[in-house]
Amino acid sequence: MPSTPASLNVSYISPDWRGVALSNFTLSPFVLDDTLLASVEGFIQGIKFPEGDPRRVQAFQSSAWDAKKVGDQADRSAVRWAGQAVPFGSAEHHQLVGRAVRTRIMQSDGLRSVLVSTQGMTLTHDTGHGPEPAVTSLPASVFCRLLTELRDELLADGDAT
Repeated sequence: MPSTPASLNVSYISPDWRGVALSNFTLSPFVLDDTLLASVEGFIQGIKFPEGDPRRVQAFQSSAWDAKKVGDQADRSAVRWAGQAVPFGSAEHHQLVGRAVRTRIMQSDGLRSVLVSTQGMTLTHDTGHGPEPAVTSLPASVFCRLLTELRDELLADGDAT
């Protein structure tokens, strides 16, 4: 039986397909609060724009670098969801993005199975772009903790699929 690596880089550049599948960049449609989103990255970038801004919709319909490029046009003072404005980089902002990550995985039998398959591994997030900004939409530590907690819940519930 092959040994399991000690860690998994959950990133679009991961050499392990599971890390790519779980990445926020990956095209992986899901529905959050009745809004269809192409990817978590599209959500992360789209909520930087006010409701009604066409760039918001453009980001929501994008993934990977296409979504990131749209988000680069935002002012990053706040994020907006469900009629609420939340300070960019705040705990509330991180919780909102975390809810999107969780929702995406819970809506997909395949992604739940992929996450469970990482049992025993330390989840990391290294995008290859150096240190993350001091204020970001979802710090690597928060992202990895969220995925680890969700994996533990799925394992405890026996809900891999």
